[in-house]
Amino acid sequence: MSTLTKTGIVEEIILRTGLSHKDAMNAVETFIEIIKGRLEQGEAVSISGFGKWKVRDKAARKGRNPQTGQEITIPPRRVVTFSLSNVLRARLSK
Repeated sequence: MSTLTKTGIVEEIILRTGLSHKDAMNAVETFIEIIKGRLEQGEAVSISGFGKWKVRDKAARKGRNPQTGQEITIPPRRVVTFSLSNVLRARLSK
């Protein structure tokens, strides 16, 4: 199984729409920048029929350095989670 990359997405857009490489690349880059900007602001991003990205705050917690076994405090951080839409989940379970 291969991985779909940004270049692969651009190529698919070119094949399906006939856009120029430059226009397709600009569209993909703009789309990604919009999503990143909204997530940076802490907003959720939902694409109907696909899924939803949400920013979650994780509290500080205790952990261990696996090499030394020394107890450490893992600082609080923000993470992005993704959940599938029911439509996509149904398509994947076929």
